Amino acid sequence: MTVRRTSCNLCEAICGVLVTVEDGRVTDIRGDESDPLSRGHICPKAVALRDLQEDPDRLTTPVRRTPDGWQEIGWEAAYELVVDKLTGIQREHGRNAVGVYLGNPNVHSLGALTHMPTMVRQLRTRNRFSATSIDQLPHMLASYLLYGHQLMVAVPDIDRTAYLLMLGANPLASNGSMMTAPGFGKRLKELRKRGGKLVVIDPRRTETAAVSDEHHFVRPGTDAAFLLAVIHEVITQGFARPAAYVDGFEAVEAAVEAWTPERAAGITGIPADVIRRIAQEFGAAERAACYGRVGVSTQQFGAICQWAIQVLNIITGNLDRPGGTMFPRPAVNPLLGLGRGHVGVWKSRVRGLPEFGGELPVSTMTEEILTPGEGQIRAMVTVAGNPVLSTPDGRRLDEALGSLDFMVAVDPYINETTRHADVILPPAPPLERDHYDIVFHQLAVRNTARWNDAVLPKPASARHDWEIFRDLGLALVRRTPWSRRRVETTVRLRLSPRRIVDAGLRIGPYRLSVGKLRRSPGGIDLGPLQPVLPGALHKKSQRIDLAQRMILDDLPRLDALTTVEVDELLLIGRRHLRNNNSWMHNSARLVKGKPRHQLLMHPHDLADRDLADGQLVTVTSAAGSISVEVASSNDIMPGVVSLPHGFGHNRPGTQLTIANHVNGSSANDITDAAFIDPTAGTAAVNGVPVTVTAGRSSPE
Repeated sequence: MTVRRTSCNLCEAICGVLVTVEDGRVTDIRGDESDPLSRGHICPKAVALRDLQEDPDRLTTPVRRTPDGWQEIGWEAAYELVVDKLTGIQREHGRNAVGVYLGNPNVHSLGALTHMPTMVRQLRTRNRFSATSIDQLPHMLASYLLYGHQLMVAVPDIDRTAYLLMLGANPLASNGSMMTAPGFGKRLKELRKRGGKLVVIDPRRTETAAVSDEHHFVRPGTDAAFLLAVIHEVITQGFARPAAYVDGFEAVEAAVEAWTPERAAGITGIPADVIRRIAQEFGAAERAACYGRVGVSTQQFGAICQWAIQVLNIITGNLDRPGGTMFPRPAVNPLLGLGRGHVGVWKSRVRGLPEFGGELPVSTMTEEILTPGEGQIRAMVTVAGNPVLSTPDGRRLDEALGSLDFMVAVDPYINETTRHADVILPPAPPLERDHYDIVFHQLAVRNTARWNDAVLPKPASARHDWEIFRDLGLALVRRTPWSRRRVETTVRLRLSPRRIVDAGLRIGPYRLSVGKLRRSPGGIDLGPLQPVLPGALHKKSQRIDLAQRMILDDLPRLDALTTVEVDELLLIGRRHLRNNNSWMHNSARLVKGKPRHQLLMHPHDLADRDLADGQLVTVTSAAGSISVEVASSNDIMPGVVSLPHGFGHNRPGTQLTIANHVNGSSANDITDAAFIDPTAGTAAVNGVPVTVTAGRSSPE
């Protein structure tokens, strides 16, 4: 029996865990109290690492589709088939005939981060998509515009703040998001102990809102009006104190002049006196931080929301000061290896939506597959993603994937998306991989560093994800005449993730190495966040310009915002501690217990429609209809309904034994690909207009 230290990489919290191994099998997983960031905290997902390792549905060798069903195929034969098909389609139809979709788990895997981008670049296609544009894109856009880099994200210094204003976030369920803060519950208790306050603005009384000092319902999609009114009041009440390196304050003052608390109250549902008081408390607080997450990003005004959140922190002097919002200083600086970003360098073929950072909005993916013409996607590469369940208008995307000439998936499961693949290349599971969190140290509320060797040995017949990307990338270098920098690309692909991280540690600010971290397997504490501005800005001017035309020019669209129709409801999502999108439903320990797939609806809205708690109802939007059980809840704002996404399993051809018995419909069968934030290109999956009626929807 041995006990090995590692990190749970199933969500952004990157909690340290102790894994007990007996006779080559995991027998226990518990929190590692020596981890300086998570301090012993874990959630149920960490224990499910064992389930992923032992899941009989997990593929361990490549498979290809045949008329007689799935057949195993050797790695070299699989690589040859994939490269033949992709390059052949590109030769016949052009480079953009191949599309790429990258799912959320990629950012949780060291090997995917070090090798997958290099492989994808060899395809030279502009039809690249990822979970970014259905998640955190407005965060990254605001960072790019204000601070000069898409991943230079300011995070709340939660361990020292005195006033935390939170919109559309539920860190008790997520453990932080775009804010790596494991053990948020304990951190909240410490905030209270030092006399601090948490104020939550959300259309649902979430787990976090339920334990906050103050919670206010807000009409979905109107958070921007609330934020502009708070900024208006901060300026009016004399609390504005931007730093000397901040420009554009006058433009902001003019932009919010008409956004009085009274005007915002009529749109948001939050009383004017409450807006005025929150502004006063935030402005007067010694250390305050405003933080917004999925609820304010994945809506039609996500870009304005995230810009306004940054503006509020900046003009009150809370950016880059202890207890405000600060920039982590990780041991490996991912900003050096990731481009600053760009926006609108090219646009999508069908709808003309702008790219950001080299990716098109995922809401355009279906139409780019189905619309004939030059540049039509005829082949897809999906990596660790299930967009049929996790992106808008999933039912139509499901049909589109079935029409492709070829599809390859790098994924361990045959799920709702990969069932359409011609070849599936399965990577080794998390416990068989070395791990270092490149991205999430960049978002952490404390500077730490931790390297972990694989807990279990990888079978000789298996491949790490980085080995899959290496071998595909090398084959593409040999076969594609447009491949650039062949020698440099070949060398990079042949380097192991360990060597890449070691190089990053050695040139990093703390001059560490993998060897030094291995001698401290519980992690090294590098201290609290420290002020770094203006020197750390990725701008030649070393200045922040608040007056971003891209945002200011979008404000007239917010001016036209009106209340919803009388019979209309607004749909929002919700997060659960045991869920992470669609990829946690094949673990028995995570799906057990009380069902959580229901549509939450306020009792008054049920009564107005002659509906009863527990009844089967039809939810209809512009994209279609689904049937789902409704649940009465006083925790939801009147006029709002809530449905978690990631459900909707048990489709023909999937091989997910446990997930296929989980009840629930896919929320993304009724989210509309045409309903977006046109500025950022983000899918608006919160604030979707729907109707709810009795009975089952008709099959389409």
